[in-house]
Amino acid sequence: MKVKDVMHKGTTCVEPSTPVREIAKRMRESDVGAIPVKADSQLVGIVTDRDITCRALADSGNLAEMTAKDVMTKDVVCCSLDDDIQIAIETMEAKQIRRLPVTDSHKTMVGMLSLGDISHKVSKELSGEMLRAVSGHHV
Repeated sequence: MKVKDVMHKGTTCVEPSTPVREIAKRMRESDVGAIPVKADSQLVGIVTDRDITCRALADSGNLAEMTAKDVMTKDVVCCSLDDDIQIAIETMEAKQIRRLPVTDSHKTMVGMLSLGDISHKVSKELSGEMLRAVSGHHV
């Protein structure tokens, strides 16, 4: 099975200058836990609900002035449309991440692959193993 068979297409993106509060509202409205950050049509980061909690709320900075570039994860791990789903799962396990932006052969982002996507499309045994691995405590 390939990533393109499991992922969801079309993802809302924000710019680095987008206020954190606006990102949180978009997450709530779209019922997602991560929003990619693009600049000049290039993926430059990703903001997760955890980034907002740990980098914005837990810091003593002024939340009203914080933007995506202040809280985003910059080294974004991606997968490709044609990657085998097992490779994507292994990447998620190794990096302990719950979502992977998906790119095409031109490195253009075309969607997202999440734990939820995988749990609905692959075997219960495989998704259970992955959930345990990804949900381990961060070191």
